[in-house]
Amino acid sequence: MDQACIDFGISDFGCSLISGGLYFGYFLFFVALAALIVLPLINALKAPKELVRSGAAILLLVVIFVISYAMSGDEVTIKAAALGTTAQSSKMIGAGLIMLYIVFVVSVVGLIYSFFHKAIK
Repeated sequence: MDQACIDFGISDFGCSLISGGLYFGYFLFFVALAALIVLPLINALKAPKELVRSGAAILLLVVIFVISYAMSGDEVTIKAAALGTTAQSSKMIGAGLIMLYIVFVVSVVGLIYSFFHKAIK
Protein backbone atom coordinates (compact mmCIF):
# COMPACT_ATOMS: atom_id res chain seq x y z
CA MET A 1 0.00 0.00 0.00
CA ASP A 2 1.26 3.47 -0.90
CA GLN A 3 2.36 5.70 1.99
CA ALA A 4 0.12 8.55 0.80
CA CYS A 5 -2.89 6.26 0.89
CA ILE A 6 -1.99 5.18 4.43
CA ASP A 7 -1.63 8.81 5.52
CA PHE A 8 -5.10 9.69 4.23
CA GLY A 9 -6.72 6.47 5.43
CA ILE A 10 -7.56 5.17 1.96
CA SER A 11 -8.03 1.43 1.49
CA ASP A 12 -6.02 -0.67 -0.97
CA PHE A 13 -8.98 -0.85 -3.32
CA GLY A 14 -9.54 2.91 -3.18
CA CYS A 15 -5.87 3.59 -3.72
CA SER A 16 -5.82 1.34 -6.80
CA LEU A 17 -8.92 3.10 -8.15
CA ILE A 18 -7.25 6.48 -7.71
CA SER A 19 -4.08 5.27 -9.42
CA GLY A 20 -6.08 3.75 -12.27
CA GLY A 21 -8.04 6.96 -12.70
CA LEU A 22 -4.85 8.99 -12.84
CA TYR A 23 -3.35 6.69 -15.46
CA PHE A 24 -6.58 6.89 -17.47
CA GLY A 25 -6.44 10.69 -17.20
CA TYR A 26 -2.84 10.66 -18.46
CA PHE A 27 -3.93 8.44 -21.36
CA LEU A 28 -6.76 10.82 -22.28
CA PHE A 29 -4.39 13.79 -22.05
CA PHE A 30 -1.96 12.22 -24.52
CA VAL A 31 -4.79 11.22 -26.87
CA ALA A 32 -6.01 14.83 -26.84
CA LEU A 33 -2.46 16.07 -27.39
CA ALA A 34 -2.01 13.74 -30.36
CA ALA A 35 -5.36 14.89 -31.80
CA LEU A 36 -4.31 18.50 -31.30
CA ILE A 37 -1.23 17.90 -33.42
CA VAL A 38 -2.45 15.38 -36.03
CA LEU A 39 -5.92 16.66 -36.95
CA PRO A 40 -4.86 20.19 -37.96
CA LEU A 41 -2.09 18.67 -40.09
CA ILE A 42 -4.61 16.43 -41.86
CA ASN A 43 -6.90 19.41 -42.40
CA ALA A 44 -3.98 21.51 -43.68
CA LEU A 45 -3.08 18.87 -46.25
CA LYS A 46 -6.66 19.00 -47.55
CA ALA A 47 -6.69 22.81 -47.77
CA PRO A 48 -3.21 24.32 -48.23
CA LYS A 49 -4.64 27.86 -48.50
CA GLU A 50 -5.76 27.63 -44.89
CA LEU A 51 -2.19 26.74 -43.92
CA VAL A 52 -0.95 29.95 -45.55
CA ARG A 53 -3.57 31.97 -43.67
CA SER A 54 -2.59 30.32 -40.39
CA GLY A 55 1.07 31.05 -41.09
CA ALA A 56 0.23 34.69 -41.78
CA ALA A 57 -1.67 34.91 -38.49
CA ILE A 58 1.28 33.44 -36.58
CA LEU A 59 3.63 35.86 -38.35
CA LEU A 60 1.35 38.75 -37.36
CA LEU A 61 1.49 37.63 -33.72
CA VAL A 62 5.29 37.48 -33.90
CA VAL A 63 5.37 41.02 -35.31
CA ILE A 64 3.06 42.22 -32.52
CA PHE A 65 5.33 40.57 -29.95
CA VAL A 66 8.44 42.23 -31.43
CA ILE A 67 6.70 45.62 -31.29
CA SER A 68 5.59 44.91 -27.71
CA TYR A 69 9.10 43.86 -26.72
CA ALA A 70 10.54 47.06 -28.20
CA MET A 71 8.01 49.15 -26.28
CA SER A 72 8.43 47.44 -22.90
CA GLY A 73 10.77 48.68 -20.22
CA ASP A 74 13.27 46.73 -18.15
CA GLU A 75 12.89 48.56 -14.84
CA VAL A 76 13.06 46.40 -11.71
CA THR A 77 11.81 47.66 -8.35
CA ILE A 78 13.50 46.73 -5.10
CA LYS A 79 10.56 44.52 -4.14
CA ALA A 80 10.62 42.74 -7.52
CA ALA A 81 14.38 42.25 -7.29
CA ALA A 82 13.91 40.65 -3.87
CA LEU A 83 11.57 38.14 -5.52
CA GLY A 84 14.22 37.27 -8.12
CA THR A 85 13.00 39.38 -11.04
CA THR A 86 15.75 40.37 -13.45
CA ALA A 87 15.78 43.14 -16.05
CA GLN A 88 15.28 40.56 -18.83
CA SER A 89 12.31 38.91 -17.13
CA SER A 90 10.81 42.34 -16.43
CA LYS A 91 11.12 43.19 -20.12
CA MET A 92 9.50 39.89 -21.14
CA ILE A 93 6.64 40.40 -18.67
CA GLY A 94 6.13 43.92 -20.00
CA ALA A 95 6.16 42.66 -23.58
CA GLY A 96 3.57 40.02 -22.71
CA LEU A 97 1.31 42.57 -21.06
CA ILE A 98 1.60 45.05 -23.92
CA MET A 99 0.88 42.26 -26.41
CA LEU A 100 -2.16 41.25 -24.35
CA TYR A 101 -3.44 44.83 -24.43
CA ILE A 102 -2.91 45.16 -28.19
CA VAL A 103 -4.60 41.85 -29.01
CA PHE A 104 -7.48 42.60 -26.62
CA VAL A 105 -8.15 46.03 -28.15
CA VAL A 106 -7.95 44.65 -31.69
CA SER A 107 -10.35 41.82 -30.84
CA VAL A 108 -12.88 44.20 -29.21
CA VAL A 109 -12.71 46.52 -32.23
CA GLY A 110 -13.18 43.48 -34.49
CA LEU A 111 -16.21 42.35 -32.51
CA ILE A 112 -17.79 45.80 -32.69
CA TYR A 113 -17.05 46.06 -36.41
CA SER A 114 -18.51 42.59 -37.01
CA PHE A 115 -21.65 43.44 -35.03
CA PHE A 116 -22.37 46.62 -36.97
CA HIS A 117 -21.37 45.10 -40.30
CA LYS A 118 -23.85 42.25 -39.83
CA ALA A 119 -26.54 44.63 -38.54
CA ILE A 120 -26.25 46.77 -41.67
CA LYS A 121 -26.52 43.77 -44.00
